[in-house]
Amino acid sequence: MGAVTGAGGDKPRPDRSRAGALRLLDAVATGQTLDEAAGVIERLAPAEKARARRLALETLRRVGRLEPVLDKHLARRPRPEILMLLRLATVELLALGEAPHGVVNAAVALARGMGQKGQAAAGMVNAVLRKVADEGALWASLTPQEMPDWLREPVVAAWGEEVAQAIEAAHEAGASLDLTAKPGREAPGEALPTGSHRLPVGTQVSALAGYEAGDWWVQDAAAALAAVILDPRPGERIADLCAAPGGKTMQLAAAGAEVTAIDISEHRLARVAENLARCGLSATLVASDALEWQAEAPLDAVLLDAPCSATGTIRRHPDLPLIRDDTEIPEIVALQAELIDHALEQLKPGGRLVYATCSLLPAEGEEQIRAALARHPGLTVEPPTVPGIAPEWITPEGGLRLRPDLWPERGGMDGFYIARLRLAADAT
Repeated sequence: MGAVTGAGGDKPRPDRSRAGALRLLDAVATGQTLDEAAGVIERLAPAEKARARRLALETLRRVGRLEPVLDKHLARRPRPEILMLLRLATVELLALGEAPHGVVNAAVALARGMGQKGQAAAGMVNAVLRKVADEGALWASLTPQEMPDWLREPVVAAWGEEVAQAIEAAHEAGASLDLTAKPGREAPGEALPTGSHRLPVGTQVSALAGYEAGDWWVQDAAAALAAVILDPRPGERIADLCAAPGGKTMQLAAAGAEVTAIDISEHRLARVAENLARCGLSATLVASDALEWQAEAPLDAVLLDAPCSATGTIRRHPDLPLIRDDTEIPEIVALQAELIDHALEQLKPGGRLVYATCSLLPAEGEEQIRAALARHPGLTVEPPTVPGIAPEWITPEGGLRLRPDLWPERGGMDGFYIARLRLAADAT
């Protein structure tokens, strides 16, 4: 879309979606997540809002890759707001393949709308972007944006440089839309080997067949495996700790279990309640710190999707590497260990716990489970046997390691670690 012309043929006015994308990018630069910054585009129409977010996402996925292209044509580094505008327009030109004339005109209009200093930079924006539009060969030669060192180094140590590069390529490609269907119902999209259904990026959820009827819900294929591996049975008493946004709660309820969903956020639990109602499912919702919640009687099973670094979700949240570092990882790892111990205390003898994190860090997965086994004699790991899981995804300790570079021909998956633990039948 090119710049929009105002009434009476006056000068172009800035494109609202692009302006919204710039507001989102500015918010991320100040340390907010895209979700936290959603209010800055609240006044846009739904279609404009969706496009603004998409443009911001595509730009954030390529910040590192943009610099060599822009540096080639910049005599000096411009003001931050102009640099962000150039980054956005470069992504449109070289990554999204939009028409150069419209992109350049829209960027110039946005610069002119930034006050006197923006007006003074408009000529430079025009000249630089016209040159950038011819840099397709240079763009194609550049590698995807690298993970920050605090994440990349443990990834390389665990799986090697080639896997790290494949993960980075998956991060740049973004994430498809995955659905989980209620038992006996149909969901649109490609059927994946593990039972989820996949649709292209940008699919409008509420317009899909079966949405209003509650036949399915949105849930990444990797995340969906945690409840599948737990193997809930009708009538079992199961707690879903740290339950929001609720996909796993719905899986457990759909299997016929008596589910108690615990989450510290009342606001997030309200969204869980809405999704349960839409899908005709029921669960007991409890707003509580998971470490303080106590089951009224020993449970058959617990699903613990523990708080974590969320480094497995970068393909969905490319803002994460820009606003976080590893300073909180030791505290998070300690909390995960506390939650595992607390969850085990809620189980009856022979009960089972599924521990899951959407993290790429072994400290939050493989190492966490090895430490739990050392703390709890008699605790065992039961390797997953569900359909669709490749043998090489199963780790030496019996957990499941999922990464964004897996299923490249299908569009990848979120990074996850999942392990099913079982108490000894004579545990007290």
